[in-house]
Amino acid sequence: MTQTTTPAPAPVEVATPHPWRRRAARLLRTLSVLALFDTLLQAALAGLFITGDVGLLDWHAANASVLALLVALEAIAAFLVWRPGRGPIGPFLLAAGLLLLVGVQQALGHSRMLGGHVPLGMAIFGIGAALTYWSFSYTHEEGSK
Repeated sequence: MTQTTTPAPAPVEVATPHPWRRRAARLLRTLSVLALFDTLLQAALAGLFITGDVGLLDWHAANASVLALLVALEAIAAFLVWRPGRGPIGPFLLAAGLLLLVGVQQALGHSRMLGGHVPLGMAIFGIGAALTYWSFSYTHEEGSK
């Protein structure tokens, strides 16, 4: 009687994400949270200014530059997730659009066009929240989500 044996299956290699992908995703998460918190700070400064603390208008204007810088860095991080990180393009498009909207928002604020400035601020917060949510739900192991 001959006995046949089946060979053991070859070990399955688990694909580990490249360290670059993890770093880009972490950078996007960090910057999106910072930009979102700074957007909330902008709203708080605006609210306090509207209620009568006129000195906070200067703080609101100065913080607009900080927000623009954070959003620009966020767009760069989203680009790194997309191109070298092989992630989806959607977050980069959101971040680039957010950067454009922040620029328009600054122009409206400097020209004192509050009829467009206030609703656009709400839209900026909503887009920033969506981008922050995406950055925490993205799994770089899958490549896209």
